[in-house]
Amino acid sequence: MSTDTSFVPVSWTKHPITPRPRAGVAPMTKEITRMLLNEELARARIQDLHDDVRWQPVRNARAARRWDRVARWASRRAGRYRG
Repeated sequence: MSTDTSFVPVSWTKHPITPRPRAGVAPMTKEITRMLLNEELARARIQDLHDDVRWQPVRNARAARRWDRVARWASRRAGRYRG
């Protein structure tokens, strides 16, 4: 039996030999995944901005009613202390 170790059958190794990934495949996949994730985040931000703009008149009207209530209360209170 020779001691030539240039060829070692797979069954003799401790770990199975897995084929190397082709150059350029893994980084491209990561890049595409990152782009898709960023695109999804951008779409979510845009949707949030659209929702904010859509509900802005409602919030403004609510704030106006609230300040009217505060102004009426302040006017009544000032009238009590004046008279």
